[in-house]
Amino acid sequence: MRRIGVLTSGGDAPGMNAAIRAVVRKAIYHGLEVFGFRRGFYGLMNGEYTLMRLGSVADIIHRGGTVLLTARAPEFEKESGQKKALHIIRDCGIDALLVIGGDGSFRGAAALEKLGVATIGVPATIDNDIAFTDYSIGFDTAVNNVTDAINKVRDTATSHERVYVIEVMGRTSGYIALAAGLAGGAESILVPEIPFALSEVVERLQRGVKRGKLHSIILVAEGAASAFSVAQAIKEQTKMDVRVTILGHVQRGGTPTAFDRILASRLGAEAVDLLQSGCHGQMLGLLDGKICTTPFEKALAEEKHFPADIYQLAAILAI
Repeated sequence: MRRIGVLTSGGDAPGMNAAIRAVVRKAIYHGLEVFGFRRGFYGLMNGEYTLMRLGSVADIIHRGGTVLLTARAPEFEKESGQKKALHIIRDCGIDALLVIGGDGSFRGAAALEKLGVATIGVPATIDNDIAFTDYSIGFDTAVNNVTDAINKVRDTATSHERVYVIEVMGRTSGYIALAAGLAGGAESILVPEIPFALSEVVERLQRGVKRGKLHSIILVAEGAASAFSVAQAIKEQTKMDVRVTILGHVQRGGTPTAFDRILASRLGAEAVDLLQSGCHGQMLGLLDGKICTTPFEKALAEEKHFPADIYQLAAILAI
């Protein structure tokens, strides 16, 4: 092996740059060339690449987003798009491809693997919804961003004696809501993985008012419900002063936490070692503090187990 490619795909996640840095520098350390493809699979299909050098990844470990950029590529989902990318890979003399992203990115990597391209996947998504890894790059930063927002909203919620319904990202996953809700002391956490009744949310709010509570925070994962519909239901049933805050893409940006930088550095460097050893068709992950590998097909076939015990703990602590 003498030349590898690297790209970031799907939604950006804080820590992607740290992973790119680790890939490039570990590869150069071993005497390999690295081609960085811009705009994910779209750039791979259209030959948008650059030769990465040590200086190409200088001063990026602390930056959010991705210096390689990312874009949606519907054409790549078709066989014609995949073969177009395969032609670029062969034309560039690339021996293996390293894909940094989420489950959609891994599906693309798996498709190329079937076409004969050696691929490795590094999990990077704030949603943390990929099976066979406890954490994906970007999740910790997103949770810290949301927790910080909860702290700030709580100040004004207390001052005005209001209920705030905060909607967070996660697609069909409630991991951000659960982790940030537990860390931020939210009174109720609504996630798509666990059924909920708004009557129970209202009952919890009313119990709080009876014991003199001045405010409440309701955290809603975007895949569970609309924050506006939840707020409207609470208003109608309690006549409380309810406000809505939708955090949106502010959760994805900003400086990655030390945890995400370390995770990204470990996974990026390990990915290069795996490719050199002849291992491919796998995604990397972190389970019980140890780096492990899982075949793409297995990883994509299973859903991540939602920690119902932690959800229950959050509910108990918020009584």
